[in-house]
This record gives sequence, structure tokens and C-alpha cells, in this order.
Amino acid sequence: MAKWNAALLQPLERAGLNRDRRRILYAFLAAILLFAVGEIVHPGFASPGSIGAIVMVASFVGLVAAGQTFVVLIGGIDLSVPWVLNGASILLVTSSLGQDDRAPWALLLTLGMGAAAGLVNGVAIAFLGVPAVVMTLAMNGIMEGLTLGLSGGLTCGACASYAPPVVADAVHGSLFGIPSALVLWLVVIALVSLLLSFTTFGRRTYATGNNPHASYLAGVNVRLITILLYVLSGLFAALAGILLVGFGGQASLGMGDPYLFQSIAAVVIGGVYMLGGRGHYLGVAAGAVTLVALVSVLLAMNMPDYGRNIIYGIVILLLLLLYGREEAED
Repeated sequence: MAKWNAALLQPLERAGLNRDRRRILYAFLAAILLFAVGEIVHPGFASPGSIGAIVMVASFVGLVAAGQTFVVLIGGIDLSVPWVLNGASILLVTSSLGQDDRAPWALLLTLGMGAAAGLVNGVAIAFLGVPAVVMTLAMNGIMEGLTLGLSGGLTCGACASYAPPVVADAVHGSLFGIPSALVLWLVVIALVSLLLSFTTFGRRTYATGNNPHASYLAGVNVRLITILLYVLSGLFAALAGILLVGFGGQASLGMGDPYLFQSIAAVVIGGVYMLGGRGHYLGVAAGAVTLVALVSVLLAMNMPDYGRNIIYGIVILLLLLLYGREEAED
């Protein structure tokens, strides 16, 4: 089996497709395949309008997954994104009261809250040695408690406020015929890709994920890198919360819950090595589109919730097994 796999991969390697590039290609091919299957199951599924709607929804997943990518690249994980996102959406509407003149500082406050949550996560993980799973899960609980307590379970007077018109217009607007939220995601894809591929920060991130001890001996400030990556994860979760409340108009409880599984699933589908050190955000972006396309295909097939959850889990396990075998063979 190993010899057969090696022979199958040789043409791809000769074409310049190393392991990371192959995984990006797999993610894009999976998205294309799902659109084809969806068109067969439900004619019109692959129409430009339908594809645009799916990619639009994928942009929200992709933004949260951007932060998740950063921490997974060093072998970490961020389980606090659901309530950082949810808290950000509620903080935006309650601090702005739906008024444009209050929007600038409300946006800064909301992004600052996301960064602060990430900072606490990073400091506890880097300096106190708290496992990332434990720390970020605890932070998720803290953020849930603070959000529910301060908002009275979303019953406070300001909680009924809408997103400021400038935020809503920005999310629903378009640039050269492309939805603004999608334009923002394309900018994020470009910036994150450049940051990871062509900067010292990116090289140090990969080095930390591959071997933190060796990176420390080579002069990399591993603790600082860890903290900055968790701050970025908190920022992206808060940014997604801002865009979601701008898209929907109002905040609601539980709106961040789906994004924990989806952000991790997008990272896995995109080929990022869960133990750190390998992977690229371009594959994660394709993974986000693939995941949303899969959800849409299953909905078109009238698949019940429990069936969709089973299939999600099977897909994740199969990919982890496939990529794990590939790691072992290389």
C-alpha cells in the first residue's frame, strides 16, 4: 500500500506539489466535487448566485478559522471562540446603541475585548504552562458568564439595539459587484498568507510549531509568539462577531456556538497539521468553502441534524487518518 501511494504521488511531486500544496489542492477539489454533487441532487445548486451565497457564509467561518489556524500551527487550539464571538456581537450593539456616531469607539472596544481574551489565553499558556485545551475552554466559560451576567441574559434595554447602520451597510454593501464581507475575507486571505509565508513572524510561527525547544535555543521568543497568536485568534473571533451582527442586524445568544466545530473542521479539511508546524491558510479558506458546501448539500438532501453531525465527524476522522498516514509515509 505504501509503495502504491508513493507511486501515485510521484507525478504530483514532480509537478512541484509538495505535501502542503497537495493538501490545498485536495481542499479545492473537494469543494468543486461537492458543488458538482449538489448540482446533481438539486439542480441550480452550482449556479453563480448559489455559489456566491455559499462563499459568503463560508467567509464568516473562514474568519474564525484564520485565528484557529494561527494557534493550531503551534500545536494549540482555541476553544473560547464561541463566546468571544457571541460576546463581541452583544458588546457592539450595547456599546453603540445602533448609532453611527458611537460606532468607531464601539468597534475598537469590541476588537479590544477579543484581543484581551486572547491575551489572557496566551499569557496563561505561555507563562503558566496551562494546557491550551484547558485554558481556552475555561475562557469560553468565563466569557459566557460575563456576557450573560452583564447583559442579564440578553434582557437589558441596550441589548435590543441594532447594529449601527454604518456597520450593517458595510457588511451588506459591495465593491465592484463583490459583497463587502467577501472582499474583507479575500483581503484577510492575502494578508494571512503573506504573513505566514514571507515574514519573519511566519517563519518563527512554523519553527515554534515544529520544535519549540529548538526554536527557543535558536533565539525565537516562543512565549511572545504564543501570546501574539492567541491575541490574533481572539481578534478574528471578535471581528467575525461584528460582521455577523452587521449581517443579521441584532445579536442573539448562542450565535457563536456553530463556529467552534466549523473553524476546527475548516482547519483540518485545509490540511493544517494538528500537532503544529505545517499547513497554510489558503487551504483553510478552501476548507471553509468545502465545509459550507457540504452542509448545503446535506440540507438539499433533507438530511436531519443528527445525520449531518455523524457525517461531519466521519469526514474529520477520515481526513485525520489520511493526513496522518501521509505524515508517516513522508
